[in-house]
Amino acid sequence: MKTENKNTTKKTILITGASSGIGRATALRLAQPGHIVLLNGRNIAKLEAVQAEVQTQGAEAHILQADLSEPPAREKFIREIDTLFGCPDIIVINAGMGWFGYFHKMPLEIAGAMHRLMIDALIAIDSHYLPKMLERKSGHIIHIGSVVGGMPNNGIAIYSAIKAYMDNFCTSVYRELKGSGVHISIVRPGPIKSEFFEHARAQEKGGAIPGESMAVSPDRVAKVIAQLIRHPRRVCYVPGYYWFSKFWEPFMGWFVDLLGPILLKNS
Repeated sequence: MKTENKNTTKKTILITGASSGIGRATALRLAQPGHIVLLNGRNIAKLEAVQAEVQTQGAEAHILQADLSEPPAREKFIREIDTLFGCPDIIVINAGMGWFGYFHKMPLEIAGAMHRLMIDALIAIDSHYLPKMLERKSGHIIHIGSVVGGMPNNGIAIYSAIKAYMDNFCTSVYRELKGSGVHISIVRPGPIKSEFFEHARAQEKGGAIPGESMAVSPDRVAKVIAQLIRHPRRVCYVPGYYWFSKFWEPFMGWFVDLLGPILLKNS
């Protein structure tokens, strides 16, 4: 795992969903002497393993265990950051969960948990820290979206709707922040090799998500995140050729209407 050593300025970096996948890869990619890396997740054993890896690269690492889908835990999490570290310089909002299958078979509890984790937590964190960043005229919040935000498909009704919400939210706020010194970005990956697919299969009435065989490594996303920090912009795709996804629905939606039901039925 390559470490970025381009910026020697001390930064406090908060990463949600840091115990594995994109979150872990990002923590290792950004870890360098002088930086403080705040690791959020639910699995303490995995967070401790990532913490040890980050520390071996010379960065300071702290664990902030919390289930961000639960409002009381989320509020405590934010208070703890404020008390111990103040407003982070960089925030990577990565925590997420997936589910694949017919929407009418999806347990309402899972749909609610996805909404609380990937929308409510995002809004809570952004609304709390953006004013602080604007006051000091610096800061960068990076959200991990998905190409499915612009490519709605059967089997991922709630997930793709949430990612579309993130796309529109980030675009709007990005435009509001122009010239302020504060940045907001969204990364739109395609399938990523991580525990995400296993978790989706393990959910009640969940199924295997098509596209897993096309997945790329989490470090591909982490590398893009590091580039975004050096050269902020609104959106990046991983891999880069997924830029075409914004044209998929207008031009190929008819094809998905025909093929999608077959893929879902066979999953």
